[in-house]
Amino acid sequence: MADSSDSVSVDMETISLGGKEHLIKTSCGSVSVALFGDLDKPALVTYPDVALNYMSCFRGLFSCSEAYSLLLHNFCIYHISPPGHELLQLGAAIIKPDDQELSVDDLADQIAEILDYFGLSAVMFMGVTAGAYIVSLFAMKYSQRVLGLILVSPLCKAPSWTEWLYNQVMSNLLYFYGTCSVAKELLLMRYFSKEVRGNSQVPESDMVQACRRLLDERQSPNVIRFLEAIQRRPDITDGLKTLQCRSLIFVGENSPFHAEALHMTSKLDRRHSALVEVQACGSMVTEEQPHAMLIPMECFLMGYGFYRPSQFNVSPRSPLSPTSISPELFSPESMGLKLKPIKTRIS
Repeated sequence: MADSSDSVSVDMETISLGGKEHLIKTSCGSVSVALFGDLDKPALVTYPDVALNYMSCFRGLFSCSEAYSLLLHNFCIYHISPPGHELLQLGAAIIKPDDQELSVDDLADQIAEILDYFGLSAVMFMGVTAGAYIVSLFAMKYSQRVLGLILVSPLCKAPSWTEWLYNQVMSNLLYFYGTCSVAKELLLMRYFSKEVRGNSQVPESDMVQACRRLLDERQSPNVIRFLEAIQRRPDITDGLKTLQCRSLIFVGENSPFHAEALHMTSKLDRRHSALVEVQACGSMVTEEQPHAMLIPMECFLMGYGFYRPSQFNVSPRSPLSPTSISPELFSPESMGLKLKPIKTRIS
């Protein structure tokens, strides 16, 4: 672990759900980072969507035993939560009105400070929606520090009028009423398909109920701060052409950001990117259909020398230098076209 500097130092460490959680001071405020796995292994850094942390955004994926085996066998996981979104037991402080306004560039630069603290040079990233935008922006600004991107229902354009209005309503609700029932319903619509949100005939699923409970822990000023940073995001479409790393994009076909994911895929280098559309799923594929991510992730990581231990007998400290990828790696067969509910498009 690197020594603390003027801008980054550890305030707190606590054991949380088998991982060690750090509350780290950066130049833009404190950030929670939860560590799981062997620190000697390569790093996989995750970043969640608005109003979420790793427990509410990635628990489904890491509860999937095969995905857990694949990822924990090969990586040490660094779960970054947006400022003020840490777990309730860490006591997330409410952002004060006079605290500095955050921009998406601030959030990307914050990741660089966190990597510096932990002594990490180049890492793999996984981000969901707003989190996918932040890590994509980071990849443009710090290209040498990014090995690959796994993006779930990502954003890359400035907000459309529809999204802008939706976010504005959300921000006003959070400001005047906190995380009220209407605000939570709007957030759940952002995350999940209507099939799991339930209706008058069908009760909402356990995962939605769990997410609803976790949203109760959010401090509304902290959510507003992150939401407003995303609301002011610039279009980074042109910068996508400069990305040098490989990218794997997942999107639920019922996600409100489905068209955005297709647009982003069309702008990436087709030799080093692939799109997996997940049927009957909303934005948060990590929670709603985590099993649909397994085979594509396994194929993607094979290009870096990583393998699932249940199938291959290799060292858990697989080399990070990408090996040459055959054209078949992103073929429909290897990406799981025959395995419903996955539908694959090659960009």
